[in-house]
Amino acid sequence: MTDFTDLVDLAAEALGGTVIAANDEFFAPKEALLKATPAEWREGVYTERGKWMDGWETRRRRTPGFDWAIIHLGAAGVVCGVVIDTAFFRGNYPEGASIEGCEVEGTPSVDVLMHPSTVWRTILPQVPLKGDSRNLFATKDAGRLTHLRLNIFPDGGVARLRVHGDVRPMQEGVGDASIDLAALENGGFSMVCSDMFFGHRQNLILPGRSTHMGNGWETQRRRGPGHDWTIIRLGSPGTIERVELDTDHYKGNAPGACMIEVCGLPGASVEQLVDSALPWTTIVPETTLQPHGRHRWAVSTVIGATHLRLNIYPDGGVARLRAFGHRT
Repeated sequence: MTDFTDLVDLAAEALGGTVIAANDEFFAPKEALLKATPAEWREGVYTERGKWMDGWETRRRRTPGFDWAIIHLGAAGVVCGVVIDTAFFRGNYPEGASIEGCEVEGTPSVDVLMHPSTVWRTILPQVPLKGDSRNLFATKDAGRLTHLRLNIFPDGGVARLRVHGDVRPMQEGVGDASIDLAALENGGFSMVCSDMFFGHRQNLILPGRSTHMGNGWETQRRRGPGHDWTIIRLGSPGTIERVELDTDHYKGNAPGACMIEVCGLPGASVEQLVDSALPWTTIVPETTLQPHGRHRWAVSTVIGATHLRLNIYPDGGVARLRAFGHRT
């Protein structure tokens, strides 16, 4: 995939990503690196340490070396590309940056991560940065990672860091306890949809309940025939036993009805999945939906499902979709 930004942001706060350490954050805090919102500029706003900046910014280095920050990914996975955004950092952005990653399960301390026994693998060698810009870089495949270390040379400010890749959860084994097979954190991925004018398709499978109307998947108002839909690749092939659909916050713009189908086609491409000849099995027939409500259905067992298709009639917004079952 050439546009890696379509992949999941493994470091997203919504998935539990956090900046756990930085060697310096004199002018602006490390936590701002992962804010979900774009960086902003506040004209004439100063703190006791200097100009207020929306990002992570270190002091001017007067000794050899470089600055760094360590990020615990919200979802472990394989990193395919990063966006190092220096928005509004014009005379104070780093000259260059590099990124390393490691795989250490759990919530290790900074001492453990910085210990010589911890193996850090380079996924982005030192590259030059541009100021006030979104710097996009494809990364080397270093396998499954749980933590990243962003190094900046020699100092300066970075507004946001986005880490796009494929989620690779720990596999507890086939036939384990029921899990949400569609969840992003379990490896689910919304591959394609008919429209996402008001809300991104990946919002459907984020953890937790939605926080506001813009935190779900929402299409524009349909003015012609047809209906809207999205196709989700399950985190692993499985047997779906229960489906939940939440229209939370969608009060005047929830779909009138929905229908849910599944298929078993491991490794299917988008082209294969949208082929009208592909046989889908209905697990939830067309059913009326209530605005701002949670809907639950026990479904007929379909063994070896790999993809789920949510159809909404004719359009509207859905906050969350869950597909509980067992890996097969």
